[in-house]
Parts: sequence; structure tokens; C-alpha cells
Amino acid sequence: QVQLQESGPGLVKPSQTLSLTCTVSGDSITRSGTYWSWFRQPPGKGLEWLGTIDYEADTYYSTSLKSHTSISRDTSKNQFSLQLSSVAPEDTGVYFCASLREPRDFWGQGTQVTVSS
Repeated sequence: QVQLQESGPGLVKPSQTLSLTCTVSGDSITRSGTYWSWFRQPPGKGLEWLGTIDYEADTYYSTSLKSHTSISRDTSKNQFSLQLSSVAPEDTGVYFCASLREPRDFWGQGTQVTVSS
């Protein structure tokens, strides 16, 4: 069973960098054909894809957020991370890491991040 767990600060000040980590168990983030993604859901809104890192460490980002989003990985810890720079209150929401695959997706439980001074 693949399990993902997000971790990181729940409160970030405006203009700072948000850093979140996703720890994966039950699979390897370097296994061929796997893709590891970040999503978020602002209050009262739908799910938004932020970006993906694949098994070869190639990265793909949402066009609207590409300029201040970075995804990296630590293969020794089987983790991948999200950094969102210059955050603003509209970056508040629940952040999820996920592995989208057939026949089923795997999601973390999500972590609340609030951007506020």
C-alpha cells in the first residue's frame, strides 16, 4: 500500500517561502513510470494542480505558478518537496501530495497552510 504524508509549517508570513515535504512509503519515487505531484485547495474553491516531479526528476509546473514554484526530491529519504516563494494570503489552503496512476491514485491526507502576518 502506497502512503504519502505531507509535513511543513501551518503558518507562513506574506512574502516568505512556503516549504512542504511529502514522505512516501510503500513505493520508490525513483521507480520507473511514477509521477509525484502537489495540489492545493483554497477555501471554497476547487482542487488546483501545482506541479509534478517524475521518476527521472524531470519537473512540470502549472503555468500560472511556474515563476515561483519549485519541486525537488531527496531520494535517500524517499521524499519530494514543494517550495512556493513570495506567498500571499491567496496561497492559503489545504496542500496535498499525490501519486496519480492506474488503477488508482494515492493521496496524502493534506495539510492546512495559512498565509498571514
